Amino acid sequence: MGFNCGIVGLPNVGKSTLFNALTATAAAQAANFPFCTIEPNVGRVAVPDERLATLAEMAKSAKIIPTQLEFVDIAGLVRGASKGEGLGNQFLANIREVDAIVHVLRCFENDDVTHVEGSIDPLRDAETVETELMLADLDSLEKRIVPLSKKAKSGEKDAKLQVDLMEPVLAALRDGKPARTAKPTDPEQARAFDRLQLLTGKPVLYVCNVAEEEAAKGNALSAKVAEKAEAEGAATVIVSAAIEAELSQLPEDERTEFLADLGLAEPGLSRVIRAGYGLLHLITFFTVGPKEARAWTVRNGAKAPEAAGVIHTDFEKGFIRGETIAYADFVACKGEAGAKEAGKMRSEGKDYAVKDGDIFHFLFNV
Repeated sequence: MGFNCGIVGLPNVGKSTLFNALTATAAAQAANFPFCTIEPNVGRVAVPDERLATLAEMAKSAKIIPTQLEFVDIAGLVRGASKGEGLGNQFLANIREVDAIVHVLRCFENDDVTHVEGSIDPLRDAETVETELMLADLDSLEKRIVPLSKKAKSGEKDAKLQVDLMEPVLAALRDGKPARTAKPTDPEQARAFDRLQLLTGKPVLYVCNVAEEEAAKGNALSAKVAEKAEAEGAATVIVSAAIEAELSQLPEDERTEFLADLGLAEPGLSRVIRAGYGLLHLITFFTVGPKEARAWTVRNGAKAPEAAGVIHTDFEKGFIRGETIAYADFVACKGEAGAKEAGKMRSEGKDYAVKDGDIFHFLFNV
């Protein structure tokens, strides 16, 4: 099951630097000029989870395999992108394919790094990107709803359902609000909404890129972004892309001391990854044994057969039941044997909703 977050923002805000640090590669060229990222670069990164190492130690697993999240570095957007300005058409096409948006905002002053707008204002930058995405969504829906309305008037039920779904979204966009503000709460309608593939229908995480000395607490600019995010029900993370880039080049044993000197408990990228994971409403379950301790990703609310299918499609097709132990019980009982003895291993059927941290052994028959 693949999930990805598109890293977006205006040119020269630190997108590619952040991406390079995320993937610890030089796959995305970070340079001081617009459009240095021409094709979207893709990197898969491990989701930090201390529970996995604990499980591996208790089970004496030979290997540790974390779950992963995909990040896509997308070419910078400028005003007029919805009309094809800059690399607008390419930007919009690439962002349409991701599951969530990580919006990098420049919250640092540096005369040596030019800004496409000529000044530093993260709220203006956020509005610029959001406006272009809303204009693209508005254009897309207005083109689609015309033929559907004709079909709806002639009695086509499916067309009417589509029109009923689109009309409140169009109203929101015309009122200057992103499509996600009009997302239905009904699960089935929400899935239909997602199929519209609207750019502003995707969840957003704001990443405030600050100077090195401001990485621990942020600054006045990042505080303004946090206020905006809170008003929208969105999340924010403060990072210094420069620090993260330097950190990614250090040997593992030097990173903790480097972070401590800066007053940081962990890399900012760990927070970005976890926030992106949460943004997509994902949870983690585990399989543990002597060969490997492995983390797996599944959507929050998934039933046991769906989780089994993440491991192998045959597990879902022939699902019989799942033997599961909660992470806290596994640790408290010092492993699977102790959990069994304490009656903490449960046998769950097809209707069981997977909990974050569940440790599974699936029984199936194909």
